[in-house]
Amino acid sequence: MTHPLVDAAAQLRDAVDALHFSAPVTHVYNPLDYAWAPHRAYLERYGSGKKRVVLLGMNPGPFGMVQTGVPFGEVEMVRRWMGIEAEVSRPRDESPKRPIEGFACARSEVSGRRLWGLFADRFGVADVFFAEHFVANYCPLAFLDGGRNVTPDKLSAAETRPLFEACDAHLRRLVEALEPDWVVGVGAWAQKRAEAVVGDLPLKIGRVLHPSPASPAANRGWAEAATRQFLEQGIWLG
Repeated sequence: MTHPLVDAAAQLRDAVDALHFSAPVTHVYNPLDYAWAPHRAYLERYGSGKKRVVLLGMNPGPFGMVQTGVPFGEVEMVRRWMGIEAEVSRPRDESPKRPIEGFACARSEVSGRRLWGLFADRFGVADVFFAEHFVANYCPLAFLDGGRNVTPDKLSAAETRPLFEACDAHLRRLVEALEPDWVVGVGAWAQKRAEAVVGDLPLKIGRVLHPSPASPAANRGWAEAATRQFLEQGIWLG
């Protein structure tokens, strides 16, 4: 028996794998390919049934999903809190400045640690959180300029057009499968993509502050700020 999110992710994986990107991008990582095993485990374990809230990030971080195949996938949170650990191979063209170490990666992704840490503190065990929530990324690819991260909003229009077409189709399939009451962008960019892709569906679209350490507001207490935003929008109750 197939799983709707696994089928959708496999289709997205293959669609974006055929795309090509130019300078300043020197390397493109597709964790749906080389980290498919943990990604599939995440979908199968936590992506079944109707969800009340879908949280949407932008794309993989170099020490999160790039290493573990799980959105915002800080290694220890994925391993210890979610109970997921599986084989991760290597991308076809690997940057020596950003090696793929999988679950052996010793670096901690700050965004992932903050995001999953808040959910662990509020909901306790992962199964309680995922009973009503799911976390996905809009774009599955990570773009590198040597060792520097390049976010999708920095790509040319000619390159984002086919990329967004594939990502839009996947987001639509994911939301139709999970039937959420809310799609919540983690950051303004993800919120705008959600509005463009699923804004016509019978759901609400919200936003929370991105937990990136590049955000001064996030560094002043992201968990408290995000919790306040969840409560003020009515996504969470007190």
